[in-house]
Amino acid sequence: MSEMDAHLLIVDDDERIRDLLKKFLMRSGFLVTAARDAAHARRVLSGLDFDMIVMDVMMPGEDGVSLTRTLRETHTTPILLLTARGETEHRIAGLEAGADDYLAKPFEPKELLLRINAILRRMPETQAHDTATKILSLGPIRYDVERGEMWQGEDPVRLTATESQLMKIFSAQPGEPISRAKLVEDLGRDKGQAQERAVDVQITRLRRKIEQDPKQPRYLQTVRGAGYMLAPD
Repeated sequence: MSEMDAHLLIVDDDERIRDLLKKFLMRSGFLVTAARDAAHARRVLSGLDFDMIVMDVMMPGEDGVSLTRTLRETHTTPILLLTARGETEHRIAGLEAGADDYLAKPFEPKELLLRINAILRRMPETQAHDTATKILSLGPIRYDVERGEMWQGEDPVRLTATESQLMKIFSAQPGEPISRAKLVEDLGRDKGQAQERAVDVQITRLRRKIEQDPKQPRYLQTVRGAGYMLAPD
């Protein structure tokens, strides 16, 4: 996807910040729509599709984490949450709810732009690796390596942008453990223990979608001292 073609939805109750973000991102080449709260965002989303949602966590009424959780029931659109610095619990809750990344306030506009572009680059692309097996079987789950699609029987399994990228990374090296640090690097995140913990949260969410018993994973295994490994049938 070309970032220049991307349509972003900004959700923030602070009119000043909302307008500043909209102007900055439009100058950076994006199409931008703004919503003042969760209810407004729902109305906008009912009639338009977006390539990404940038959303503040702390809003009156329904907060960003709650909205993320409900949107994930029907949308796979990437979500970047904006959180106040030090609100670690909000960041973890946001990732568990289905957000793809978070950025602590106050932030440099350039960092926001870099994170948005990094997430958009991770959106569906054809798998670059030549893989003999195009369909991976994970019990009742089928994963189409080339299309990046997951199915359970005839029903599609919705993956967030980050979950989709993780599956692409793992399916390129089935049966081989990948370290948390390497996953952070391949996901385009900053290095550090905080991001590695964030990867753990994403792995937990992904396991809920592919494992019959996520607490005793059969297909997305933890390899002690080495990281995580996809072990298809």
